[in-house]
Amino acid sequence: MVKRNASKGTVCALLLLLCCVGAIAQQPDFKVSAVRISYGDTIELVMYDNIDLSGRFRVDDKGNVRVPLLGAVHVVGDTAEEAALLIQKLYVDEEILNPERSYATVSIAESTTQGIVVTGDVRTPGVFPATGVRMLNDVMTVAGGLLQTASTEIYIAHRDDPEHPVKVVYDPFELKPVIPQIQVLPGDTITVPRAGVVYAMGSVQRSGVFVMEVRNPLTLEKLMALAGPDRHGGKLKKVQLIREAAEGRREIVTVNFPKILKGEADDVVLKDGDIIYVPTNAAAVFTTQMMATALGMGSSVAVYRASQH
Repeated sequence: MVKRNASKGTVCALLLLLCCVGAIAQQPDFKVSAVRISYGDTIELVMYDNIDLSGRFRVDDKGNVRVPLLGAVHVVGDTAEEAALLIQKLYVDEEILNPERSYATVSIAESTTQGIVVTGDVRTPGVFPATGVRMLNDVMTVAGGLLQTASTEIYIAHRDDPEHPVKVVYDPFELKPVIPQIQVLPGDTITVPRAGVVYAMGSVQRSGVFVMEVRNPLTLEKLMALAGPDRHGGKLKKVQLIREAAEGRREIVTVNFPKILKGEADDVVLKDGDIIYVPTNAAAVFTTQMMATALGMGSSVAVYRASQH
């Protein structure tokens, strides 16, 4: 009789061990956000092997959520991981669950106090409310989209790692737009830098500001193709490149453009702030007045992008 009881005890112990192993095997591998829970947030609690204790709970104005069989649990200021550890400990302390069956995970399902910040070269920068995960393109659309002078390499600083922003290529200007499917969370910051620009003036069909594409360097030959030089009135043998030099000075270099077209001279890779002036028959010298006009173009004349032509 004693042996039979011992045998039953052994079987029960083995069954309990198998249940524990099974429960551990079912626990998913996931990352917990380092964001602190705040008033008005909605948390999602999952109690493994105890689905009836799971659910979504909103944080009230006292910083509490009402958890089944526990009542009010204060979670404001905790991370999702800290809240999970607290809840599973309370279930054990209140003798509602055994330690081996009290395993919880918590995630912030909705955050009403944190928005998504969009700064830089967008039409309406600001803070946009978000109650959960948003797609990058949706947020950019709400912000009015990119300005013509915007870079297509943008940066996303995630709320749980703001010191290491992620660089993303986002180019709605392409004939086949590059729209990455990236999730953005409340508390994230999207920064859209200004792209480099080159100014084209003088005897060209399209004078104005030309945006430099990040992935495709802009050369003099490409710029002239975009600007459309006036081959009848312009002095293409005396195209002038005005570039900022050391100590704020500007230097002027005369370029024989027909030689570049014939392959007799190297093409010139342009830099941010360069001014290209194609002289007319009447004026072959780039003047200070012309420079002032060029540098004021950004807000007064057309802006062109290579991908749109």
